[in-house]
Amino acid sequence: MPGEEVALELAEVRRVLEVGLARIHGQLALLGQRSDQTDAAMKELEERVAALERNRWPLPALSALIALGGLVVAIWTALGR
Repeated sequence: MPGEEVALELAEVRRVLEVGLARIHGQLALLGQRSDQTDAAMKELEERVAALERNRWPLPALSALIALGGLVVAIWTALGR
């Protein structure tokens, strides 16, 4: 009977849609989880960069002191001491 065939086709379409929607839901959940992990990794990276920037400030001062020390030693040596 044609009515039964239509009902079976509609049931099949409904099943396919439900399976597809379940897959999409699972993929969206996975994407949400990955997004949360990426956000956490970005926050950790920003904290590490900030820590490096805070600890970097003595390097220019230290290099200037070493250069000044080298200049003093060069002048001392040039004067023959």
